[in-house]
Amino acid sequence: MKVAIEARDVHKWFGEGDARTYAVKGVSFDAYFGELLYVVGPSGSGKTTMLSMISGILRPDQGQVRIDGTDIWSLPDDDLADFRLHKIGFVFQDFHLFPRLTTLENVAVPLILQERPWDDALAEARRDLDVVGLGHRADLPPVKLSGGEQQRVAIARALVSRPEILILDEPTASLDGDTGRTILEFIRREILTEQRCIVIVTHDSRIFDFADRIVQMEDGRLKSIERETLDAQ
Repeated sequence: MKVAIEARDVHKWFGEGDARTYAVKGVSFDAYFGELLYVVGPSGSGKTTMLSMISGILRPDQGQVRIDGTDIWSLPDDDLADFRLHKIGFVFQDFHLFPRLTTLENVAVPLILQERPWDDALAEARRDLDVVGLGHRADLPPVKLSGGEQQRVAIARALVSRPEILILDEPTASLDGDTGRTILEFIRREILTEQRCIVIVTHDSRIFDFADRIVQMEDGRLKSIERETLDAQ
């Protein structure tokens, strides 16, 4: 399998001197195209900080992150922003949908940022709303959608620019068990392809069985966990 994400000896700290606190301590791992990888661990273990560094949002204090062979943190800021816009889709824990836009317009936002013509952007957005089963909700504002529907809108928005890397932060945190499993079934069936790598950060043990591989963070460090070990617990 082709490597999609390479993290090498990545560190992140906050503060200086005696006040310095380490959030991530020398993390190294690979993720592959065609793979659904989970990063798990309790709150405060460094999961979201690590996710932010591999997605180009938060700069590491030490170490290297490569996305499909590109050392993203060596890029100038404008090039990094452009790389993220085209290469990486990010689904935030709280969805971050724009309340004054329709569902369709929310999905179209990345294409508008890419300066696509408005009509073309809406047509592409409608296609991906159909993919996630929400074409009939296109004209509604997000407040009219359920939590599960908002999650699917956020996924459609992350997908609309056809990124090769899709990263989801706690995608089931605000969902009931049945809805969470429905979302993961949809991701595996409709979103995961041989040309896409999906990384999910979660502490929700109800969805562990959907992963191809699971690695666990504890106290800012990463260790691999065999799938059978988790299933047996």
